[in-house]
Amino acid sequence: MADEATGADLDPTEDDRERRWRLAIGADDESSSALSAEDRRLSAALDALYGDGSGDTGGNPRKRRGGLGRSAPRVAQWMGDIRSFFPEQVVQVVQKDAFERLNLKQMLMEPEFLKAIEADVNLVADLISLRSAMPDKTKDIARSIISDIVAKLMQRLEQKTAEAIRGALDRSRRTNRPRQRDIDWPRTITANLRHYQPEHKTVVAEKLVGFMRRQRRLVDLDEVTLCVDQSGSMASSVIYASIFAAVMASLPVVRTKLVCFDTAIVDLTEELSDPVEVLFGVQLGGGTDINQAVAYCAERIERPTKAHFVLITDLYEGGNGKELLQRLAALVRSGVNVVVLLALTDQGRPGYDPSMAGSVAALGVPVFACTPDHFPEMMAAALRREDIAAWAAGADIKLIRADAETPNAAE
Repeated sequence: MADEATGADLDPTEDDRERRWRLAIGADDESSSALSAEDRRLSAALDALYGDGSGDTGGNPRKRRGGLGRSAPRVAQWMGDIRSFFPEQVVQVVQKDAFERLNLKQMLMEPEFLKAIEADVNLVADLISLRSAMPDKTKDIARSIISDIVAKLMQRLEQKTAEAIRGALDRSRRTNRPRQRDIDWPRTITANLRHYQPEHKTVVAEKLVGFMRRQRRLVDLDEVTLCVDQSGSMASSVIYASIFAAVMASLPVVRTKLVCFDTAIVDLTEELSDPVEVLFGVQLGGGTDINQAVAYCAERIERPTKAHFVLITDLYEGGNGKELLQRLAALVRSGVNVVVLLALTDQGRPGYDPSMAGSVAALGVPVFACTPDHFPEMMAAALRREDIAAWAAGADIKLIRADAETPNAAE
């Protein structure tokens, strides 16, 4: 009986079923008696984006035309409603739909909208692509937003990258001069118990005990070139690659270069001390000439046997594909450690040219997509010249095969 009662309590009531139905189809003033004022606000926010039809504001809500109008304050209010009803992950999905369905890129020109929108990597890409058309006031706000997003991404990615490349903690060896993040707090507290301060109920640590870091032989780690396709389809990859390049440039064990390209080439190596300036130097959009970019980078590789070339592109070549393959083959023969990433995105599922990808793989070059969380370990393995295929298998990443049966991007 108790189970039956519990099951009955879980069944939606008639009013609740009607409420859900009204929210699903959209509600107008005549048909929303089952909805509270909060529900009608939610329905209006969703209908502004997902409604369709002739543009009428009355009658059947499914015949209304979606739209947010030209008023930035109205858009800001709409974004505020969306953010109050849904978690961040859902907000980002709704934002993406808004950009695609309502052509909201024009709204990025207006400061009120920028202040209301939920910031993520996709927003950075949109702001960068539109910066040349922004008025100065909006550009300042856009730079501030990009700075905040970059700071969060750096916080997420910096330590992991540094540890992967410099070396992990060696818990079998200890030091009295550890970095703050390497302190062994239980041993430090034990070693300083005699310095306990009763009036403050705390221990004053006069002696620190921490872990040392494994020292790797990094003779091969002195030259890394990230060559990044900045065509529109690679926008998120450019953002992440730029941030990783900035992190790696701060490490004394590697000498990092960053080159972005479409049909033109932008060498951003000198800007790597400021990731925001790097991103503002990117020119998203345009065609793709991978061959030209590889030629540019190859000319600047000083010691091939101590060089690592990471090409980040979907391999849709608008230039000379035959020459591209020849240049990549020449780099491999000269001793350069070449890796091709089809994408560097959170999803790790790229669209790419399967024919070109198979041809590059046939040169003995690892070709695959990578997420930002996997990139530090991938980079460390590449720099140590480990077997990337073995690393990828351990990380459950599929490499493109050197035959016609290349995996579909959606698989």
